[in-house]
Amino acid sequence: MKTSAIAIIAALAMAGTAQAADVVLKVHHFLPAVAPIQTDVLEPWAAAIEEQSGGRIDVEIYPAMQLGGKPPQLFDQARDGIVDISWTLLGYTPGRFPISEVFELPFMAGTAAETTAALQEFQAKYMGDELRGVHPLLIHAPAAYKFHMRDETVASMADLAGLKIRAPSRTMTEGLNALGATAVGMPVPEVPQAMTTGVIDGAVIPWEVTGALRLNELAKTHTEIGQENGGIATSVMALVMNQSSYDRLPDDLRQVIDANSGEALAAMAGAAFDAVESRERQAAIDGGAEITIIPEADLGPWKTATDGVVNDWVASMDKAGLDGAAMLADARAMLANAGQ
Repeated sequence: MKTSAIAIIAALAMAGTAQAADVVLKVHHFLPAVAPIQTDVLEPWAAAIEEQSGGRIDVEIYPAMQLGGKPPQLFDQARDGIVDISWTLLGYTPGRFPISEVFELPFMAGTAAETTAALQEFQAKYMGDELRGVHPLLIHAPAAYKFHMRDETVASMADLAGLKIRAPSRTMTEGLNALGATAVGMPVPEVPQAMTTGVIDGAVIPWEVTGALRLNELAKTHTEIGQENGGIATSVMALVMNQSSYDRLPDDLRQVIDANSGEALAAMAGAAFDAVESRERQAAIDGGAEITIIPEADLGPWKTATDGVVNDWVASMDKAGLDGAAMLADARAMLANAGQ
């Protein structure tokens, strides 16, 4: 009996060893584990990779900056090998990814699926240098950002005067200031506390993240721009992998990563973010939220006020030796094609 028990234990130990993954990939991001980026994108993506690799790849997801650092450091954490993969907003490091900022300009956003599809084409044509040092798995965007306000109702551009509104990026900071608001830059996890304490009066974010941040309990009024579920701008998001972590994978495992990156992952992420966007919007309506829609016909003054932000971006590209006007026209055409 003693020998038999030892044999069983040894067999179980060998079985556990045999099932151990060849590669463990640590994924780091800044939102809580209940956020849609984890539940609706990263977890299904990880499950697909683990299954298609036959269990040879194990993906560990660490939300809410559990591995340390601040959200603006996430890109460098992947680049420098502190983590294998990170997900972040490129706009959290202002001025570092100026080419990608074209999709963060005022009125340069549609649904998550549309903007993400356009970004695939734009990334391949223009963003190679900005993403040097990492292996990009997904460059994408959420649906366009709406105004979510603690007390005030934004029904016109004039209503923005003097309001302190959270902005996620340099271009959105400039856009909000141009519209008469006072933009306050901060990563989105800081928004609930800032709104509770009155540091800000509201924030521009998509519906998609309001539930995870419990902003549906803090924001009494919401404003959509141009159409139902329309918004003012968006942010470019990136899921990037340490280049060495990618390069040292065996060829067959690298193929698994490739098969679940780029356009395939973009399509899944765009659909997932739009589905959550609609779900969170409906939840707000069911909860009695006040939603104001500013029609497209009323947006002329808004666009005129923010023309300078767009022109400044074009000029910055020209100064860098690029054709800013052509790049802007390309991005607009890609968005239009994605929306057809």
